[in-house]
Amino acid sequence: MQTILGAGGAIGVELAKALPHYTTDIRLVSRNPKAVNPTDQLFSADLTDAAQVDRAVAGSEVCYLTIGFDYNTKLWQERWPVLIRNVVDACAKHRAKLVFFDNVYAIGGDNVRHITETSPMSPTSKKGEVRAAVDRVILDAVEKGRIDAIIARAPDFFGPVKQTSITMTLIYDNLVKGKSAQWLCNAKVPHSTGYTPDLAKGTALLGNTPDAFNQIWNLPVTPEAPTGEEWAKLFAEVMNAKAGVQTLPGWGLWALGLFVPIMKEIYEMRYQYDRPYFFDSAKFDSRFNYIPTTNKEAIRQTIEVMRNA
Repeated sequence: MQTILGAGGAIGVELAKALPHYTTDIRLVSRNPKAVNPTDQLFSADLTDAAQVDRAVAGSEVCYLTIGFDYNTKLWQERWPVLIRNVVDACAKHRAKLVFFDNVYAIGGDNVRHITETSPMSPTSKKGEVRAAVDRVILDAVEKGRIDAIIARAPDFFGPVKQTSITMTLIYDNLVKGKSAQWLCNAKVPHSTGYTPDLAKGTALLGNTPDAFNQIWNLPVTPEAPTGEEWAKLFAEVMNAKAGVQTLPGWGLWALGLFVPIMKEIYEMRYQYDRPYFFDSAKFDSRFNYIPTTNKEAIRQTIEVMRNA
């Protein structure tokens, strides 16, 4: 049995599509799980409740944690510590391997200029501090021999399931309305962005590779890192839309945050947009001889799904 904890999001859905390459014994866990494959087993659970997590993990060989809480610092501070303790305890009890789909918030400041598996934990935001603490719980459990686990990291991402993608919100949503694309802070610096099908395929591959455990892996992302202006141009070309991008400066995020709560949350993450942000997946690509989808092809595939939705 391979179990996805938090199965309804952009990554959980794509992961469910990728896992049948390895098994048809798949359990999808969320508050209101929906089948992706004909043989999926659906398990409704509140993952902040230890007893429900225990039941969801029982019988699993591998558990993938892909849950995403609402983008709110206070909520993260309340829920992530509880969730990760529940999941680690359940995996230890039932001898299930853990694959944690992680972001790179634990890596802050200028360390985002070149993100590798050896980049130091250096959070410069409250949300980053939460994610660093979560990583340390997992790494500590591995070091003590309680569980076998993988921390599988990804940068910003986009894809056919467009919820929670800032790239889709800033660029696609505006272009499809005939408006100018938007970007944050600085549209002239490189910014790596992952493609959800690649990230999910990488996560499934890691979970089914025994010697990949007890390591940190950067999931497959093309080494092409366009600037915000170039991202807008790529989308505009595929969508046959007007090129150009409107940049919202850092101080603008702060000002908007007084009225728009999500902008207040994004403000502390501006270090990911005001300087080069490069995500290096060479370790994964070399180990598995994997060639990530190019940005232009990823956009083409995404827009095709959007048009046929």
